[in-house]
Amino acid sequence: MIYKIRVILETEGDVFRDIEIKDLQTLWNLYEGIKSAFSLQGDELASFYKSDDNWTQGKEIPLEDMDEDGEGETMSDIYINEAFTKVGDKMLFVYDFMKMWSFYVELLEVIDRKAIGVYPLTVYRFGKMPLKAPDKKFISPSNIDDFSEVEDVDMNIKFDDDDDSYEDDDSYEDEELIDDDEL
Repeated sequence: MIYKIRVILETEGDVFRDIEIKDLQTLWNLYEGIKSAFSLQGDELASFYKSDDNWTQGKEIPLEDMDEDGEGETMSDIYINEAFTKVGDKMLFVYDFMKMWSFYVELLEVIDRKAIGVYPLTVYRFGKMPLKAPDKKFISPSNIDDFSEVEDVDMNIKFDDDDDSYEDDDSYEDEELIDDDEL
C-alpha cells in the first residue's frame, strides 16, 4: 500500500508538498522525505506530534529517544500505517527546534498499488519555500492576566548531597601559592 500524505508549511502563503510513502516505512522515513521535499538542510532534531481534527498537539514522537531509561518511542519505531490509520488522520511536525519549522501533516489517500521507485517520493509541490522559518506568534490565553493564582514555591530546598566543605578534596594541599607580583 502507498500512503499519500500532504505536508503543509505553517506560513502566511500556501506552501505544501504531497509525499507518497510505503505503509511499512516509518515516521523516520517520512522525516527524511519532508526534509527532501522542502529542501531542509542538515540533520536537526525534530518531532512528530499526534493530532486531532483541530490540529491540537498531542503525544510527541521524537527523532531521538529522550527518555532517561532509553525506552521511549522514536520515529523509527512507528510505521506509517500505525501513525495514520485512516484517511484524514493528522499529525504536526516540527523541524529544528531553534528555527521552529512547523508543518501540518495529513493522510490524503491510501492507494492500493505496488511501489515503483524509491520512497518516500515527492509527487506534488506547491508554493515557494521561504529562506528562513516563519516567525512564531505565541499568544497566551485571555483568561491569564497575572500570576495571583500561582502557588508559592519553596526556594529553601536542601538536597542530601549539598555540602559546601572541601575537606575531602586534597588536590590543593601540595600546590604552592604564587603571588600575583611574581607573575
